[in-house]
Amino acid sequence: MIRVNAVGDACPIPIVKAKKAITSLNGSGQVEVTVDNAASRDNLVQMGKVQGYGVESHDLDDGRYSVLFTLGGAGDRESAGSKSDAASSSEGKGSEAACGSALQGKTVVVFSSRFMGTGDDELGAVLMKSFVFSLTQLDRLPDTMLFYNGGAFLTTDGSPVLEDLKALAAEGVTIQTCGTCLRHYHLEDKLQVGTVTNMYEIASQMMTAGRIVRP
Repeated sequence: MIRVNAVGDACPIPIVKAKKAITSLNGSGQVEVTVDNAASRDNLVQMGKVQGYGVESHDLDDGRYSVLFTLGGAGDRESAGSKSDAASSSEGKGSEAACGSALQGKTVVVFSSRFMGTGDDELGAVLMKSFVFSLTQLDRLPDTMLFYNGGAFLTTDGSPVLEDLKALAAEGVTIQTCGTCLRHYHLEDKLQVGTVTNMYEIASQMMTAGRIVRP
């Protein structure tokens, strides 16, 4: 059994750690992840059900939780129904297994702000940092990432996501920032990752994309 300590880790680190440990099992064995908040516990349980693993959750002392994943044994067979249910519920929305056409063409992620969502900018900055980091952990990376308007701040000096963007660029992800936006915010000399682009190219990338993701 592999034991993973994710106590004190913020989202999405517990999921990332769990997936890495599960991958190392090569299809058979158990992974136990310990977390210290109910949200992380629930996220882990949901991930296990969607993937079709055997999943057990237990409350521990001091507000901690344990989530046990079982692969290649009875736990897998017991969770087959959960996996089937998850697949059935996604048919109307389109799952990756059933919607191959949705995955054809490039995946383009567009950033129009340095914040994710609206409401509280401090929270939005935290969510954006977590989102970009999560992209680096996916099995399928985006093909292109486009930054315009306030999103230009993410590719320039002082951005909290620069290292993750550089890691994505090193993996072959195309990163482009609107030149007009850089000039508007006086950031034209502060670009740290990717290249400068124009609105024609941005429009072209979005119109020919197989999937557009807007955080």
